[in-house]
Amino acid sequence: MTRSPKRAESRIATTARVVEEGARTSMAAPLGFDLAAREAEIDQERLRAWRLERVRAELARHDYAGALLADPMNIRYATGARNMAIWTMHAPGRYAFVATSGPVVLFDFSASRHLSAGLETIDECRLSTPWFYLVAGPRVAEKAALWAEEVASLVARYGGANRRLAIDRCEPWGAALLAARGIQLFDAQVPLEHARAIKSADEVTCLKLSMEVCDTAIDRMRAALVPGITENQLWAVLHETNIAHDGEWIECRLLASGERTNPWFQECGNRVIGAGDMVAFDTDMVGPNGYLADISRSYVCPGRKPTARQRALHAMAEEQVEFNRELLRPGLSFHEFAARAWPVPEEFVPNRYMAMVHGVGLVDEYPALAYAQDFAEWGYEGIFEENMVVSVESYLGAPGEAEGVKLEQQVLITAKGAVALSRTPFADSLEP
Repeated sequence: MTRSPKRAESRIATTARVVEEGARTSMAAPLGFDLAAREAEIDQERLRAWRLERVRAELARHDYAGALLADPMNIRYATGARNMAIWTMHAPGRYAFVATSGPVVLFDFSASRHLSAGLETIDECRLSTPWFYLVAGPRVAEKAALWAEEVASLVARYGGANRRLAIDRCEPWGAALLAARGIQLFDAQVPLEHARAIKSADEVTCLKLSMEVCDTAIDRMRAALVPGITENQLWAVLHETNIAHDGEWIECRLLASGERTNPWFQECGNRVIGAGDMVAFDTDMVGPNGYLADISRSYVCPGRKPTARQRALHAMAEEQVEFNRELLRPGLSFHEFAARAWPVPEEFVPNRYMAMVHGVGLVDEYPALAYAQDFAEWGYEGIFEENMVVSVESYLGAPGEAEGVKLEQQVLITAKGAVALSRTPFADSLEP
């Protein structure tokens, strides 16, 4: 079908006006809370001390001499040091050695060592030896040997006879160089994920602050959601609000509308949202202090009443989230949870979400709970504990059906049960 150029120009102009008005509303609207006051509630030194102690306790429990961390999330958790997190996820040129009994040594780029100045968790900052090809080029073997020698010397100095080193990110030739120097390598994600699973009071405050920013962003997204806006333009409201209020990045691009909501995991694009379209999104928002706000909501774009099917899908998804949230208690095993969880109707099983529950902290974290029918293949044992923070998931979209609904609630597990951290309601746009 040939589209009229005038109609296309009109649509573009209308969309631009909507976005411009939404941006003005977004920036003019009060945040709704005092960001500086919230930040002042967090004792950053106490927060860092708690996290480092958690790491060392887990390293000691596994009888490791220490850990070598290149994953920027693990570096930040153990030390509080932050530097180009997204870039160093694919260019691992900075790393930290955490002795179980001994110092924390941060290896950073020469031009950015000053970023960690004053952090009491770091005993020494050295120049890193990047040995990935972008930086080292054909000298990778030479630089990797220098890196391995320095790491091995730290293990020998602070581990003594213990040569057991936990490591999270390492190319195989680097691992071979350490092994040749007598270092036994183990997966650092095991102690780090377990350390990160239990949150201190300061971490809970950080998570609540990120969620307040996220809720505010969703308020603004709802105000901007009108026929004619594109998925990308609506998604940009979340980014803008997060960055404007001291947040950091968004992990994914999970906003879809209309027929793109089923199956799930289609990334947002330039599709124009129409009246009555289902609009579903998953925030995956790394907010202030680097903590995650991870909730999902599904709304119907104004201009046409929700259909009976849209309301039914939404009601079932909400029932799944709330049923599973109410199960969560300290001491409940993962296997028990899977066995007692809300049974997904057969029509939705093929497109079900990948996990029913997953941990939340700096990003998505341990644990991830498999469905009962997947437990033999993907499930593992463990228990929910007080002061874990998790997100409870639902996606309902039958194969071949026009639309699906994505809902998710982030909760704090307390002695009395799981408490939602978000104030954003589920179904305010889907009332009959």
